[in-house]
Amino acid sequence: MTNFRLTFPVSPLSTPVRYTDKILMVGSCFAEEIGERLQQYHFDAVINPHGILYNPISITQALHTYLDGRQYTAADLFQHNDLWHSWDHHSRFSGPDQESVLAGINAAQETAAKQLEAADWLIITLGSAFTYTLAAVNQVVGNCHKVPGSAFHKKLLSPPDAISALDNLMHRLFFRNRKVKIMFTISPVRYTRDGVVENNLSKAVLIQTVHHLVNKFDRLFYFPAYELVIDDLRDYRFYKEDLVHPNDLAVNYVWDHFTANCLGEEDRQLLPRVAELSRAKQHKPFNRESAQHKQFLQTYARKTKLLMEEFPFLKLHEEWQYFNQ
Repeated sequence: MTNFRLTFPVSPLSTPVRYTDKILMVGSCFAEEIGERLQQYHFDAVINPHGILYNPISITQALHTYLDGRQYTAADLFQHNDLWHSWDHHSRFSGPDQESVLAGINAAQETAAKQLEAADWLIITLGSAFTYTLAAVNQVVGNCHKVPGSAFHKKLLSPPDAISALDNLMHRLFFRNRKVKIMFTISPVRYTRDGVVENNLSKAVLIQTVHHLVNKFDRLFYFPAYELVIDDLRDYRFYKEDLVHPNDLAVNYVWDHFTANCLGEEDRQLLPRVAELSRAKQHKPFNRESAQHKQFLQTYARKTKLLMEEFPFLKLHEEWQYFNQ
């Protein structure tokens, strides 16, 4: 029989991710795709406190601010197109009111600092090895905020540059948090705006960087999200219309491999039970006052209570309140 796909085995983690773990996820938009699924299943995951970041320098700079307990001030913001922005942060934090922008940034900083201090897992998704340096102040920025390209110097990091930045962070983080483990993934998003050849060069730098570090530290792991999409699925049917971002089918495929190889057996068995409650909470009744709907709510209130009693670490308070309305 002719094979039309090249599949490969994914090595299970020697130390699996557990429901009781605290997780901090940083990096590209693909980190958010997997992170949102973790949150949907009620894992204690904080996703991208700086917003989406792509390159190793911006990601490590963000993590250093959490370790520093840094709070941003008005001097860290700039105004462009009637909005206030931070060079370190994604545009999701930008807004017309300076105080509100700062409040949002600093609230995220506090959440991230607490999560990283107690984290069992830091999951870093690297997207691109290209950096953009603001020429006026020689600062690598996390987001260009649609400021004209002439304001920046674009550079492809070398593997030693990327390794040095991440290596310094590892040593500092392991000194502060003795239990944290780090999982690296590389985003399968294809940054074709850099050029196809340039995107492949960028990914090659990231791959070399990550595997150098994983071979150096015994608390570092690699999950092959990039290879699952690029080498296993390997078809534009698994991308959105922009032909750049993996679609839901691809993300679900990666998620299935993640749960099969990165979660413990007991935790995997919990997933369908939690998913059942989430689906029930999204159910739209024809008649909220009907006896049938009230019975439906009572049934799932009991299921929620039993699951909370059996697994007290599950944060099912929203479901509990909904079914007991």
